[in-house]
Amino acid sequence: MPLALPALMTLLAVLWYFCTLAHVALAHGKYKVHAPAMSGDPAFERSFRVQMNTLEQLVAFLPPMWIYAWYGNPRWAAIACAVWIVGRIIYSVGYWQDAKKRTPGFAITLLALVAVWIAALVSVLRVVGFA
Repeated sequence: MPLALPALMTLLAVLWYFCTLAHVALAHGKYKVHAPAMSGDPAFERSFRVQMNTLEQLVAFLPPMWIYAWYGNPRWAAIACAVWIVGRIIYSVGYWQDAKKRTPGFAITLLALVAVWIAALVSVLRVVGFA
């Protein structure tokens, strides 16, 4: 059961990504930006950037989070993922309102990513005998 918490947090992170995807789908209709167009109303473009940035961050965050969960501490890996999710939500809500409001959420997300990446690296170095 030690990996159940990181697994749950991974599912929640992916669920948040699906929420941003749904937001873009709704924005397509609301702002009349028809596929394959990906630009138009600034509110649509902000929605699309939130979704794409969340995807980019998800790819960067989940591998080191799982490396840390496996070789380090699954509970702390899950906590880092929870912080990351909160940061992504704050980022998204702020960015949807105004691009200038995305910074606090981005900072939280970045902090969680850097912390889990360093923890993953140290954990792997310990296992291979370098730390």
